[in-house]
Amino acid sequence: MKRDIYKHLEEWKTLARRKPLILNGARQVGKTYALKHFGKTSYENMVYLNFEKDEKLRQYFDSTLDPKQLIKILSIHTEIDIEPLRTLIVMDEIQECPKALNSLKYFCEEANEYHVAAAGSLLGVKTANKKDSLLEKSIFSTYIL
Repeated sequence: MKRDIYKHLEEWKTLARRKPLILNGARQVGKTYALKHFGKTSYENMVYLNFEKDEKLRQYFDSTLDPKQLIKILSIHTEIDIEPLRTLIVMDEIQECPKALNSLKYFCEEANEYHVAAAGSLLGVKTANKKDSLLEKSIFSTYIL
């Protein structure tokens, strides 16, 4: 099935000043499917992280927010070499791990060479109570599906 979102994802991939991407939307609208399909067809490798299903992931982000450290840890965890420009890192159900959502800020500022995309439902609800909501800042490319 061809969807408009793929055109936006391809454009995001080629941006010189690419920011981490957040694909926001209601439950069961195809966010995960779209990112997995994009990762499989547009990258050599894809690392898929699901914060709802894999609680161990939360521990990694509790221990550090440093992108370079996280890349090493996640490479070991997934047994996939995470290479800049060649690997898409998909963080699914990111609303379940606020520190992972916060880490995207550091990927933007310190490790822009890594392609990081996050998906989550109810992200606006989860962050609405925070004074300084990350989703309102311009450190993400945000698409709604």
